[in-house]
Amino acid sequence: MDVVDTWTGQHASALKRALRETNEGFADLLGTSVRTVAGWSANPRLVPTAEIQRALDTLLFQAAADVKARFALLVGSRQPESTNQVTARHPTPAQQRLAEDPHIAAGLAWLESNFDWAPGSARERVADELAALDSNALKAQAHRNAQVTRQQAAEAARRYYRAGFGQWRPYTAQVAGQEHATTILTQDAWLDLGQPVGGGQDDFRFHPNTRRGMKITRGVAEEAARSLAESLEKGSQIVNSEIYTLTSLDIRPGVVAGSVGVIDFVEFALTLNLLEGELMRSIATQGTDRPLAMPIRDELLPDVPTVLDFAGRICAGGALALTAIARPRGRGHDPDYLLLIQERSGSVLNANRRLAVIPKAFHGPLADYGEDARFSATLEREMEEELFGRTDVDSTVGDQLHADPMHPSLLSDPMRWLMDRQGSDAWRMESTAVGVNLVSGNYEFASLIVIDDEEWWVKYGGQVRANWESSGLHRYSSLDTVRLEALALDPRWSNEGFFAFTQGCRRLATIGGQRVRMPSIELES
Repeated sequence: MDVVDTWTGQHASALKRALRETNEGFADLLGTSVRTVAGWSANPRLVPTAEIQRALDTLLFQAAADVKARFALLVGSRQPESTNQVTARHPTPAQQRLAEDPHIAAGLAWLESNFDWAPGSARERVADELAALDSNALKAQAHRNAQVTRQQAAEAARRYYRAGFGQWRPYTAQVAGQEHATTILTQDAWLDLGQPVGGGQDDFRFHPNTRRGMKITRGVAEEAARSLAESLEKGSQIVNSEIYTLTSLDIRPGVVAGSVGVIDFVEFALTLNLLEGELMRSIATQGTDRPLAMPIRDELLPDVPTVLDFAGRICAGGALALTAIARPRGRGHDPDYLLLIQERSGSVLNANRRLAVIPKAFHGPLADYGEDARFSATLEREMEEELFGRTDVDSTVGDQLHADPMHPSLLSDPMRWLMDRQGSDAWRMESTAVGVNLVSGNYEFASLIVIDDEEWWVKYGGQVRANWESSGLHRYSSLDTVRLEALALDPRWSNEGFFAFTQGCRRLATIGGQRVRMPSIELES
């Protein structure tokens, strides 16, 4: 057999056998991934992309006579389904999203513009990866990744970046005599800040981007395609909204300032965000007792100087805050603060299934690039979205059409009460610490939101409700030392969540007076 009308997975696998090639060798001959080749064996009826069909034609045409004879024997009596029969099958939800989701299309377009793939090639590559996915294997890998502890991730990061820390160090806190390391890179001057923010007190300036677009290597492009396919299969939410990228940072006593530019979210999702998955898989399969093989990290975030070169790389990040709400004496408790903790949903791309403070969000513009550059603006917006239920400020729901989404006439009642009292003793927002997460190079602005006026809880406590980004919202009393200590020791914390929680607790212990009995939290000296 010298000609194949329409190649299927069965035909391709037969040619591999006729050539006596391994999956790896056959993938090299075709210029595709090993996963794609494996997928043909798992799904013999699969029809490869047009690009691969042409490569298979060429490979068969150039094959020696004995290879062609073996190929003819292997496929001679087998009649795979026709193309019409294959395409008539209903597409899966993941395939439907790949075909129709404009946010996925934006990611594919970015891949093609930053790697030498022809138009349409990125979509075909993701389609191949999606077809080759084994959903059971994907779930098993997700389960293994979920078993990786924060301590293991911290140890792996410490080993990888073992040289060049200097004045910098991974954030480590001691709770109940137990030391807990994180992947958050920081320094003494960036901790225990207690710096008021909001009302113009955090000075971040927006500068239109001058950084050239990046060109990615084949390794990053293929990993990005694989990651997109897995996100589609898992149903992860991917929204290509604009986010800020950090370009400079100035943290001094009384000063929290810096500058930012803007990028599309997919630029982060298909580059630096790949590092978290690579790290978790590497730890799950290789352990942490030896240096890990992480080629994507070697390329994108190889050393501490690169981590700290904010202007020279993509540096996405966000603001997150421990929220403490004053309550009057109630059933079974004296006047205290209610502390809110969330368990992140499996649908989010960042820190899913982990504990975190709330609100927590990527720092990005809503309507005004300049005004929204203050990270306190992101915290205020996320209070509306994540705690008070406003969907029109949620970038995942739809386009922003309001000229001023945070105009007093649009605010929820709980938020309007707070904004009417901004600058008073009724409530405050403070920056508690700043760090850079070695997992994916993100900047983290840890903060504390304190509502001191008990009237707010009496009026609006029943309206506090987490949005889709949380799978659960938990509350703790600031007087319950035992539960707070157990919470701090919970291994499910994300690195940035533990960072913000422990820094918020330390600050609350200083300013909370009789309302608090916080556990002892000491920092590594």
